[in-house]
Amino acid sequence: MKIAILTSGRLPVPAVKGGAVENLLDFCLAYNDTHRLHDITVYSMAHPQAEVHEAIKSTINHYRFIDLHSIWSKVCKKIYSWRHANGYYDSTTEYFLWRIIQDIKKSHYDLLLIENRPGYVLRLKSLGVPMVIHQENDYLNNKVRQYQEIYDGTSLIINTSEYVTRCVRSINSNDSKCVTVLNGIDTRRFYDAQPKERQALGLHSEDFVIVYSGRLTPEKGILELIEAIGQTACRKHIKLLVIGASFYGNDTHQSPFAERLEKACEDIREQVIFTGFVDYQQIPSYLKAGDLAIVPSLWEEPFGLTVAEAMAAGLPLITTISGGIPEICEGVATLVEREQLTKQLATAIDDLFESPAKRKEMAEASLKRSLQFDKDTYAKEYFAALNTLTL
Repeated sequence: MKIAILTSGRLPVPAVKGGAVENLLDFCLAYNDTHRLHDITVYSMAHPQAEVHEAIKSTINHYRFIDLHSIWSKVCKKIYSWRHANGYYDSTTEYFLWRIIQDIKKSHYDLLLIENRPGYVLRLKSLGVPMVIHQENDYLNNKVRQYQEIYDGTSLIINTSEYVTRCVRSINSNDSKCVTVLNGIDTRRFYDAQPKERQALGLHSEDFVIVYSGRLTPEKGILELIEAIGQTACRKHIKLLVIGASFYGNDTHQSPFAERLEKACEDIREQVIFTGFVDYQQIPSYLKAGDLAIVPSLWEEPFGLTVAEAMAAGLPLITTISGGIPEICEGVATLVEREQLTKQLATAIDDLFESPAKRKEMAEASLKRSLQFDKDTYAKEYFAALNTLTL
């Protein structure tokens, strides 16, 4: 098939600036380049690094870059927003989509594959080309605008978890369009990584190191995790390594939530280490410096890549019953309810601290389960889902 992939326009593809959706798309494009399954054109925002990336040399994957940041493009966006004030998305996204549509009109595609922007369907349906939505988030359900029109306009909806699929099926309980393809990660990068030297991180060999990798935002549960450590019986042995984030000294006008975090750390300040920014390539080494990973999410995680990453790093894991997380690690991790999360986490931490044999068993189970989330397995299932279409 000749396929056009429409990205969100927020980050470039190739994924030179990171981004979960963009990295996943890179996995699929690399797989397609190797196996030569489809002729694919990717529409991405322009970025200097993306435009000279090795991936663009592919003869079967093609990249069309849309300028969104030059002075001229900003003028064009402004004019466009004046003339089209009532778009489904913000003016930059709507302008990005308009530019894509102009190019698609000059080409022939068998399929339009929409990455995480279901609302695109409303503008694309007039082109008369079959459309597939690939969702990384719960963006299509019976509470969003024009959900029925979007749903009816698609031929297939690929979702990142059964949780997201259930959300889509709130539109149609007899749905036959949805298929679930669980996300993937570069498991080899985690398997092969050497642990970061503890001494370089301010840790000691006898410390019981808990690792948290993620943003410092309320819905991620980091506040409850810090509070839980203060309530554990084993607190004097614990060090919490917060990977890839910091709030100390970064901003003289901290957010109210950052101030709450700082206050929560007052009694255990010596036991909480914030690494600051860590390049994603280095995350596996930092994770492997830990004894236990905790993903204390409070919101409905569509999938939870950090859960899969912790398992690929061979860590025992504590996480919450939220969204698609149980699908990834049920039977492998300690799953806790989000209600009274601080207390639940403290109890789970004490339990695993006292049970080295259980931690070892869970670590082995984590590694085994992580095999299911290899990037090539993900890409293979992604394209298998597309092949179910009869066009």
